[in-house]
Amino acid sequence: MSTSIRFFLFGTVVAALAPAGAPMAAEPLDVATARSIVEKAAAPSAPWDGPTTGPKALPGKRVILVSEDQRNGGALGVSDGVREAAAAIGWNLRVLDGAGSIAGRTAAFAQAIALRPDVIIADNDDANEQHASFERAAKAAIVVIGWHSTIKPGHVPGVALFTNISTDPLRVARVAAALAVAGSNGAAHVVIFTDSTEQISVLKSNAMAANIREYRGCSVLTTIDTPLAQVSERIPQMTASLLQRYGTKWNYTLAINDGFFDFMAPSFLAARRSSTQAPQNIAGGDGSLAAFERIRDGRYQIATVAEPLHLQGWQAIDEANRALSKQPLSGYVTPPHLVTKADIGSDGGPQNVYDPGNGYRDVYRKIWGR
Repeated sequence: MSTSIRFFLFGTVVAALAPAGAPMAAEPLDVATARSIVEKAAAPSAPWDGPTTGPKALPGKRVILVSEDQRNGGALGVSDGVREAAAAIGWNLRVLDGAGSIAGRTAAFAQAIALRPDVIIADNDDANEQHASFERAAKAAIVVIGWHSTIKPGHVPGVALFTNISTDPLRVARVAAALAVAGSNGAAHVVIFTDSTEQISVLKSNAMAANIREYRGCSVLTTIDTPLAQVSERIPQMTASLLQRYGTKWNYTLAINDGFFDFMAPSFLAARRSSTQAPQNIAGGDGSLAAFERIRDGRYQIATVAEPLHLQGWQAIDEANRALSKQPLSGYVTPPHLVTKADIGSDGGPQNVYDPGNGYRDVYRKIWGR
């Protein structure tokens, strides 16, 4: 069994996971493999490969979106897509913000259930944390659609969700790790940031670590667990301490969300580390506005493995219409896309969001008869 060293840093548990006993490939992977993974993930989006048929729009439905935290770029992007899609299908939408706390999310769910909508969209609300809320909604005959609510996309037995919408977190982790390996020419020594309040985050960060260890010459220096809702207070001091502890050996950072990088720059600047001298930061989701700005400007983030957040918001409305029409879920899983400075803004939409240019809006309108 692998060993684990744990210490406290500014009130946050930091777990340094030793590589001994960690799962390894039979033969270590090489840099050429990592480069191939990166090239495929950065390619322009393929033509639409999602559903093309389904039930026509049911009229006059009421939807409440319960957001984990509208400061989270991923959750905000999905809610923007839901707003677009709800208007397109002709449904009434209300957004309730959990504001980054368990108490806030629980209260928002209670309010949503009391309002008796036809649909609740759980926007980045963890199914373990909100299990009782999901069950209460199901007993009230409210359809619940999740985004990043469970560790995998689709229907999960035993969870009161019609479906969970997400990219495959293992694919996201593989791409993020491969970019660090390829960019370092097989000498990536990484710090990983995660948030253990969400199942999907832990799965992703564990997969990132396992992928890094599959490459000879690469290592995981430490994995840091801190809530996304508290990054503004914790990340500056954490970054300074990590620079002091690891110095230039820390050359790459992998995080499960862009938000961990929102507050790193002041610490790098204080340490007189330019964007090229500081650890190269790569997010394994979600593709926020702030992340796109940093990547485009070459400012302390080189990439994000972006999800098509607006598309997933449209999918959430489509899945809800299927559920209300007593039809099966579409089963569609959107592919992740690697965004770097070289390809930012090249695949649909403006330069501040990954919005595949595959015509998904027109497809969904056609399905709904709109």
